Amino acid sequence: MAEPNTIYKMTILAMLDKVDFPLSNTQISNFFLDHDYTDYFTVQQMISSLLDSELIRSKSTHNNTQYYLTPSGLDTLRFFEDKITPAIGEDLNAYFKKNKMSLKNENSIVTDYYKSTIPGFDVRCQLKERNTPVIDLTIHVKTKAQAQAICKNWQNQHPEIYAYLMDALIQ
Repeated sequence: MAEPNTIYKMTILAMLDKVDFPLSNTQISNFFLDHDYTDYFTVQQMISSLLDSELIRSKSTHNNTQYYLTPSGLDTLRFFEDKITPAIGEDLNAYFKKNKMSLKNENSIVTDYYKSTIPGFDVRCQLKERNTPVIDLTIHVKTKAQAQAICKNWQNQHPEIYAYLMDALIQ
């Protein structure tokens, strides 16, 4: 039997291989915690090790980190996928069968803010479909609190905002 850390790493790679979109740190961690495979800190160590080995890559915003499988990660998974037990494979399949659409929807709404070259902050709000932006909106605000509020509100109100913009712009 393979060492637990190897199994955890291969499981993370398998998770990223099963979807055509990135997974967040929370989404990966929740799988391990929901199935009582290991603790949060071990998952974070495994993710860090995979990043260091360049088997996965990450993209971070102020409120989220998303992970992607690299070609080297896919090669490694193919070479070692027999380390994933049939029981873990079944758990992965059941998890994605149950949660794939909600996981995808969580990752289709992207917000971030950053300090602008002029005083204030720029807030970027995106709505993606199949990893392609449907809307990509950048707004300049004066304060960090305003930037954070826009990020939060975009997460909750993006359907209404998108519909309003489309109606206003297409008329």
